[in-house]
Amino acid sequence: MTAAGTEVLHDRVLGWYAAHRRDLPWRRPDRTPWGVLVSEVMLQQTPVARVLPVWERWMTAWPTPADLAAQPSGTAVREWGRLGYPRRALRLHAAATAIRDEHGGEVPSEEATLRTLPGIGDYTAAAVAAFAFGRRATVVDTNVRRVHARAVTGTALPAPSLTRAEVERATRLLPPDDAEAATWNVAVMELGALVCTARAPRCGECPVADRCAWRLAGSPAHDGPARRGQAWTGTDRQCRGTLLQVLRSADGPVPGELLRAAWQQDDLQRDRCLDALVAEGLVEPLAGDRYRLPGT
Repeated sequence: MTAAGTEVLHDRVLGWYAAHRRDLPWRRPDRTPWGVLVSEVMLQQTPVARVLPVWERWMTAWPTPADLAAQPSGTAVREWGRLGYPRRALRLHAAATAIRDEHGGEVPSEEATLRTLPGIGDYTAAAVAAFAFGRRATVVDTNVRRVHARAVTGTALPAPSLTRAEVERATRLLPPDDAEAATWNVAVMELGALVCTARAPRCGECPVADRCAWRLAGSPAHDGPARRGQAWTGTDRQCRGTLLQVLRSADGPVPGELLRAAWQQDDLQRDRCLDALVAEGLVEPLAGDRYRLPGT
């Protein structure tokens, strides 16, 4: 894409974002770096509508990393609720503890330092640097990848896994100014979430539809591997979630018989899932065939 084309892309997408962005608490002027970090971890593979109430509960209960670090890790797992992938709660608790103990209670502003926190990878480090501190960082999530694939490369969907070429392209598209680059990142994400959706893109509402390489090529169908939705009923994910919900709902340790009664479809599956939850630190076994959330 030419420099002039990139400039037009910036102007249109940023203008669209200014008019259509959602009012989300982790984007408001009074947001904190800790609030941004919590939101980014919660939003991984989880829709905004499900994250909002849980994020608000967490920020009310634990407005700083030190507040969360002072609690048992099992309390974080309990308050995670049904967001899914509950290991993220443990990672946030571990990151909060590291921020308290190693960084004076303040979320680091540099990407390299953010990546040293437990459970914080390249994406989250870049997102926090950009959205909490206004840094020029390359933030590439599923929505960004899809917008870039269509608008720039002319393909319906990006590759199944993030490639180096995608990261390099996203970096080239960043505006040179730090603050504008940070806004650009979230603007492209928002465009992908609200307009350039995976299954039913609303091209009539897209600010760059007339320059979209995919549209100009006739909107060719995706010719890569089929994208399958994740199953739920009867899966290990459902079994794990059921066992954790029993523990979340209890005031204290839970007898093993209650966990066995909660999942009777497959005894071997239940035992395997319970063993995995213990190995991952999400469940703590106690004497007398009892279990609890860790440290609670």
